[in-house]
Amino acid sequence: MTKKKNDRVAIVTGAGSGLGRATAKVLVEGGIRCVLAGRRRDALEQTIQLIADPNRTLLVQSDVTVPEDRKRIVAECL
Repeated sequence: MTKKKNDRVAIVTGAGSGLGRATAKVLVEGGIRCVLAGRRRDALEQTIQLIADPNRTLLVQSDVTVPEDRKRIVAECL
């Protein structure tokens, strides 16, 4: 079975600013759903406001340096 582009999901760490924010924006504009991960909820919410289709995102406040948070990001994504 071939996955369609709109079936794809990307986990974007550091999505609250800079390259992470820009990457998330481009991916969603390209039809890919994104899990936005980052330490600051307010910054992640600002990223969602900049995205054309916020319904294609999932916000997960987390710190990728913490092993439990990495597992939670993947669990929430699934």
